[in-house]
Amino acid sequence: MLYFSRWKTISIWAVVLLGVLFSLPNMLPQSALDALPDWAPKRPMTLGLDLQGGSHILLAIDEQDLVNERLQATRDDIRTLLRDAKIGYTGLSGSGHSVQVRIRDAAELQKAKEALAQLTQPINSGLFGTGVVSELSLQEPEPGLLRYTLTEDGLQHRLNNAVTQSIQVIERRVNELGTTEPIIQRQGGDRILVQVPGLQDPQRLKEILGQTAKLTFQMVNMSASVQEAIEGRPPAGSSVLYSMDDPPVPYLIEDRVIVSGENLVDAQATFDQRTNEPVVSFRFDAKGATRFGQATQQNVGRLFAIILDKQVISAPRINEPILGGSGQISGNFTPQSANDLAVLLRAGALPADLTIVEERTVGPSLGADSIAAGKFASIIAGILVVGFMLAAYGTLGVIANIALMANVALIIAILSVLGATLTMPGIAGIVLTVGMAVDSNVIIYERVREERRSGRSLVQSLDSGFQRALATIVDANFTTFIAAVILFYLGSGPVRGFAVTLAIGIITTVFTAFTLTRWMIALWLKKMRPKELPNGMIRFIPNDTKIGFMSLRRYAFVISAALSIAAVVLFFSIEMNYGIDFRGGTSIEVQAKQGAADSGDVRSRLGDLNLGDVQVQEFGSDRELLIRIEGQQAGDNAEQSVVEKVRSELAADYDFRRVESVGPTVSSELAWYGTMGVLASMVAMLIYIWFRFEWQFGLGAIISTIHDVTMMVMLYVLSGLEFNLTSIAAILTIVGYSINDTVVVYDRVRENLRKYKKMPIEQLLDLSMNQTLSRTILTGVTTLLALIALYLFGGEVIRSFTFAMIFGILVGTYSSVFVAGPLLILFKLRPENLAPEKPEQQTILPPGAEPSKT
Repeated sequence: MLYFSRWKTISIWAVVLLGVLFSLPNMLPQSALDALPDWAPKRPMTLGLDLQGGSHILLAIDEQDLVNERLQATRDDIRTLLRDAKIGYTGLSGSGHSVQVRIRDAAELQKAKEALAQLTQPINSGLFGTGVVSELSLQEPEPGLLRYTLTEDGLQHRLNNAVTQSIQVIERRVNELGTTEPIIQRQGGDRILVQVPGLQDPQRLKEILGQTAKLTFQMVNMSASVQEAIEGRPPAGSSVLYSMDDPPVPYLIEDRVIVSGENLVDAQATFDQRTNEPVVSFRFDAKGATRFGQATQQNVGRLFAIILDKQVISAPRINEPILGGSGQISGNFTPQSANDLAVLLRAGALPADLTIVEERTVGPSLGADSIAAGKFASIIAGILVVGFMLAAYGTLGVIANIALMANVALIIAILSVLGATLTMPGIAGIVLTVGMAVDSNVIIYERVREERRSGRSLVQSLDSGFQRALATIVDANFTTFIAAVILFYLGSGPVRGFAVTLAIGIITTVFTAFTLTRWMIALWLKKMRPKELPNGMIRFIPNDTKIGFMSLRRYAFVISAALSIAAVVLFFSIEMNYGIDFRGGTSIEVQAKQGAADSGDVRSRLGDLNLGDVQVQEFGSDRELLIRIEGQQAGDNAEQSVVEKVRSELAADYDFRRVESVGPTVSSELAWYGTMGVLASMVAMLIYIWFRFEWQFGLGAIISTIHDVTMMVMLYVLSGLEFNLTSIAAILTIVGYSINDTVVVYDRVRENLRKYKKMPIEQLLDLSMNQTLSRTILTGVTTLLALIALYLFGGEVIRSFTFAMIFGILVGTYSSVFVAGPLLILFKLRPENLAPEKPEQQTILPPGAEPSKT
């Protein structure tokens, strides 16, 4: 395994060089990137909203709005078609998903069905119109009564079209704001995800997205009193609508639409030349200009209303015909509100109302703080890990550190090429990968030392060490990779970023350990021709330890069982501090504009708003506060009302650094997917270990992992740490780490079972634990060093996340030795249970041959 042909050497260094080249744009200023030639890599990683600020908004189509609109259109169609056919009818009404009409004369029933036949005609649907669907079905519950009901397929067709059209409208609106690289994509059947990084005014984005922007021009009914219409019943064909003024002014508006926003071709914010007030100038297409000109010719002296989303913007008098196809909308506009209205009109109307069901907004100042904290923590973690490897392995530690730096460069390069988003949990994933990447080198080096102590030559020890470590490293890393994949598919937002970096880190780790590290060791052997393995400055674990781990198994079982039972009891008796991800509600981080923040004053001011349970606590420095407000249990829109009330109350004294608002619909889904993520990952890993080992190993690994999960749950219950999406990420990572640790131990147990067929199982397990003890301790220490650096210097946002990870690493290391091992005794594992071992292929070097060619 220490021989490298020339093409392999070139391939290895080509990959490393590409990694360095594609990661370099992340270290260069924008001016230097602009100066690079066009063929050079210029694309840096995309920073997540928590690193550069911006907004993450999840919108849901109001399905009932679509239903109501379709029913209204169906009533209008029935009325028009029957009138054109001169067929008498009565009782035209709609309820639920149906519209019904009664034909007065039974003799005209067939004629009425023929006149209305087009309502049930199938329409094209699907890609390129290859499918057909009927939107309405006809029933006749009694003679003369026709009932048209919306079909499920028809409603789904309308919903799909509404989502597609809404995405197009949102893209136009967001692009009009001048933002860079917004992400607008469909999520699920009826939702749209909008992410706008670097946005300076998130509130304006919400206002732009929250309006349907259905613009209509309608006549004001001046033949009746609007007050009488309010107190009694509006005349047929008219409705009472209110203006946007404060207080609102009522108008009696004719339902007939003269011209709609669909006929607009342009809208611009300008200033009235006479009054210098902000106005919106508009221009119609030919059809709209003709209809508007005809209406103004026929109604000189009357008022006509300009209506946006059923609110009257203005109602000017028609003094003379407007024939040019253009005009202006005036009202109580500011320059920005006039510009926003022009943006909405240019982008077009949404086909249905959109509800904000989830909002995560980070201010730019908090993003800058997160970047600085993440960089500093990563540097400290890197220094600690590099120093530790040098102390433990000397020259081999230098080789491991070079491979580690190449590993990080490859991770950054792949993230840059894929356009993946780096979030704060993503930085945690990279730091954790730095700690865990050392594990592969530790496994190899400890195996090489073991082979050398058994009497093999240096070359044979290195060759055999790499060969024997291969299966262990692949099994251990693949189980963690399973957790990362499941976390990606079942997670959302920052959790997905964590999963992506962890999965990429696992792949690059295996590559660097078995190609780059081997190549450098082969070169070291050829050039230096050493006689012995180099020793580190410190030997952390003595050789040939003989600790009797299994003699302590009964005590360990009792302690672990007692703690597990206590964890279950505590879970059902004490409610965990669930975050808004799982119970809905609002979380807001604010910073005082001047001086220290006053939590008592904020708590008192918010208490007067009748928002339910409000928690206010210091967060980070004395200038910052974290505000948590319980879910309103009044629909998804209620959470947005909470944000608006808090903002209006505190905006004068505090900057809003982060806002997270999750409605009840999304929170229940996140709780479900989070639970399924943990269970699915454990089942997948059980199946893999069962396939690679035997059922005793698979069951033992899962039971020890369940033990670790219960300990993590107990930590959250007792400590009061907020349990949210990142907590699921922490648990799944610990699941992967614990399985990784257990697989390494089990791999040695399986090897020794085949080697010492008559050794008592207790002695064999002790031997296996002692043989892997150096690797267990060294890997645990390097991972803990990286996490402690992240905990101390990574910032307040992920401190609880890294604290849970540190606890999980300690518990996972304990369970690999004192839970997973003794379970094999309980399951009566013996050598005859194992599948026959495949013949081992060893590399035999010919006499006089060089140990490597690089």
